[in-house]
Amino acid sequence: MSTNIDLKTFLKRGNEGFNLVPISRKYLGDLETPLSVYLKLSDCPNTFLFESVVGGERFGRYSFIGLPAEKKIEVWGDTVTLFKKKEIIDKVCCDPLNFVEDYISKFSPSPEVYELPRFCGGLAGYFGYDVVRLIEPRLRKHVREKENNLLIPDIFLLEVRDMIIFDNYTGELTLIVFANPEESSAFQQAENKLDLMEASLSKTLTIPKLGGCEATEIIRRFSREEFEKSVLKAQEYIFSGEVMQVVLGQILEKPFSGNALSLYRALRNINPSPYMYFYNLGEFQVVGASPEILVRQDNAKSSGNSFNRITIRPIAGTRRRGKTEREDADLESELRADPKELAEHVMLIDLARNDVGKISKIGSVFLSEKMVVEKYSHVMHLVSEVEGHLRDGLSFMDVLKATFPAGTLSGAPKIRAMEIIEELEPE
Repeated sequence: MSTNIDLKTFLKRGNEGFNLVPISRKYLGDLETPLSVYLKLSDCPNTFLFESVVGGERFGRYSFIGLPAEKKIEVWGDTVTLFKKKEIIDKVCCDPLNFVEDYISKFSPSPEVYELPRFCGGLAGYFGYDVVRLIEPRLRKHVREKENNLLIPDIFLLEVRDMIIFDNYTGELTLIVFANPEESSAFQQAENKLDLMEASLSKTLTIPKLGGCEATEIIRRFSREEFEKSVLKAQEYIFSGEVMQVVLGQILEKPFSGNALSLYRALRNINPSPYMYFYNLGEFQVVGASPEILVRQDNAKSSGNSFNRITIRPIAGTRRRGKTEREDADLESELRADPKELAEHVMLIDLARNDVGKISKIGSVFLSEKMVVEKYSHVMHLVSEVEGHLRDGLSFMDVLKATFPAGTLSGAPKIRAMEIIEELEPE
């Protein structure tokens, strides 16, 4: 297959000031699956697989496979370390969020990115819950008072330059390598990488079987008695009017001798979700499936004018799926009429409006969907959607700071709820 641009266009993009140009090829992969592509090209550290099942019934349009990243960012507290392969190339003590913002601001992608799906490269990874201490002054006093018992970085980001986008509708793969025109022989090196991708895809793969693992007990660091005491204390705060909701959590630990990718495969089988992810980050893996986004920033148009759109989709209110269509409909009606579920959902709509309003142009915040019932494989949820137009001069990091963490993981009002969580959770 031919690439999307030639050498002349590539060099022209460099002269125009772009330092990241996506060089891509199409590849017919109708005999592949996202998982088989991952196993052929990315079954190693510093890679990822993103998949989506819409409504728990059909796969989303695209799946994303991240090939081994050469660079990564790790953050522990206020110490930021930048790696190139296994070598440390920078280590500083600073505001980690400013570091990430400055780092990504150096990227200048060429117009070819707009011909690709929404996500085609950049930074991929996670921001842990404790990052809120870097955002909210009232929580900074708690930094490192509690030990990081998970022993993983607070922030872990891969710089994604090589990836594959799997179109689940057409079976077509888009192979992508980002290259910098300022680097010698960058175009030819990108072509060579694409050749290697195609060669790897043509190989025969034996899909590993899902293996069982030894049954082990769940380890709880928060005893039932102590957890119940914390719940009662949280209720006291609610009754006294300090807070409307507090989301208490706990760490559940379980020895696991199996393969992390097998765990992901089992999860996607029993809980297909709109946002499923598998990260192999070397010393540890991250596996998850979620129905919701924290926040989305994208380009949109209204009355011919383009703007940066901010979207939050509050999800609150749950019922199981029915065994028959009639039972499913009855449970949906019950959910729509439940005063407790409706009250909680309205509270989260207000919280989303408040978060979006912090960074949006005056008068641009609106409720685009209200209490729609979305059905997934095992449950149904009440879902709303709040949108706003990002104010000029603000960045993606301002969006993250204004909305982090999700209200469903903290409570409302968010800051006071998190202070109470800090007080009541043991770690």
